[in-house]
Amino acid sequence: MTDASNITLPCAHTFHGTCVAGLRKFGVQQSCPLCREALPPGPEKVCEEATRRYMVICRLVEEGRGSWSELLTSEQRGIDAVLRGWRAAANEGYAKAQFNLGVVYWTGHGVVQSDEEAAQWYQKAAEQGHTCAQYNLGNIFENGHGVELSDMEAVRWYTKAAEQDCADAQLHLGNMFADGRGVAQSDEEAARWYQKAAEQGYAKAQYILGVLLTNGRGVAQSDKEAARWYQKAAEQGHVGAQFILGLMFEIGRGVVQSDKKAARWYTKAAEQRDASAQYNLGEMYSDGRGVVQSDKKAARWYTKAAEHGCAKAQLHLGNMYEGGNGVAQSDEEAARWYQKAAEQGYAKAQYTLGVLLTNGRGVAQSDEEAARWYQKAAEQGNAKAQYTLGVLLTNGRGVAQSDKGAAWWYTKAAEQGYDVKAQYDLEVMLEDCRRTAQSTKEAIRGYMKAAEQEYAKVLSTLEILHTNGRGAALSDAEAARWSKNAPEQGAVDS
Repeated sequence: MTDASNITLPCAHTFHGTCVAGLRKFGVQQSCPLCREALPPGPEKVCEEATRRYMVICRLVEEGRGSWSELLTSEQRGIDAVLRGWRAAANEGYAKAQFNLGVVYWTGHGVVQSDEEAAQWYQKAAEQGHTCAQYNLGNIFENGHGVELSDMEAVRWYTKAAEQDCADAQLHLGNMFADGRGVAQSDEEAARWYQKAAEQGYAKAQYILGVLLTNGRGVAQSDKEAARWYQKAAEQGHVGAQFILGLMFEIGRGVVQSDKKAARWYTKAAEQRDASAQYNLGEMYSDGRGVVQSDKKAARWYTKAAEHGCAKAQLHLGNMYEGGNGVAQSDEEAARWYQKAAEQGYAKAQYTLGVLLTNGRGVAQSDEEAARWYQKAAEQGNAKAQYTLGVLLTNGRGVAQSDKGAAWWYTKAAEQGYDVKAQYDLEVMLEDCRRTAQSTKEAIRGYMKAAEQEYAKVLSTLEILHTNGRGAALSDAEAARWSKNAPEQGAVDS
């Protein structure tokens, strides 16, 4: 006999737990076979009484009349009695008592916390089919608490619990299949287990199932089905589902488009501090979509999102302070929020901060600092910043003068079709060089592209080039056409 299977009766005689259980079960003189002293209550009654005492102590702690780390002497005596009762029942193989011991050792409530001790008791209960113990044991193996980490063991215990309809286990088993941990990766199996948990009303599983349906992973893609599961999760307060459902109503994906419903779901998510929802709600108030337009409310939600680190919200809030919309006008506040967004790498904010630094608005004027932020934005492909950096390099403002560098950045901006002024400035530089016939032809091509976008100054320059006989690529008919168009557009002085 192992010590764990032995029971010591109040009379101090020790017997195998199965023997004592047999005496109780069959009603054979319920007393010690050696001294005839009455047997103590069965494990179920012992566990029930211990649990009742434990709940009384729990309530005292919850009410603030004690703490688990510093129990009063009377409360500690009560916990000791609880533990004796649970151990007695657990030693008789009562799974519920074994599970309870696992819980207190896991939490350290009334005992010295021990992952190892918790794992041992969970395993005893799990081996008897206790669902929650099986799930907890799977979690312990997945994270390596008190046992050697083992994804395979985690899957084994999650599966046992999942097959008994434990929604938590079904969700975790879905995760294991999705990631291919402890099992062969399978989106289909992941979806199957997520769906089982979702059908039990588990909001997190409903949300994940919605994501799979949105992306067609492991299931047939269906925006309509995705929206249905998002709604179930959202109605239970799942913040991610509330945000995505708002987005689906805003763009009309899987549901009938409705700004009003979008705003309602964004509001629910925003009130749970979801920064993306707060930002989107700010946009809706700013535009008056689905809600009554209000700059003040827009600024309020932008502020909340900005304080949570949303770079887009920080940029919009900076815009509102700069323009005095919904908030008191303040260049200093605008610059502060632009800088926060810029420091997160948001190119639009980096460019805008550069503009403030160039003009000394809300910050000390500095061409050097402005150039630094323009460059950061330009390197991320912001066309305005690329053009502006070209201007700074052309004039040697805040940076060392460099026609070559300026041409490079003008080219970048022009390739994005930025405002055609970048194209014009680039071609002026090419024309000024006039080193080869090829460079002039490049200038002609650029001017024609800009002219097609109706940039009046470029139209006039095309006429001058042709009149002076520079650039054989332009025909008389083309020159006449551009010359005729230029006055209609209105020439622009350089």
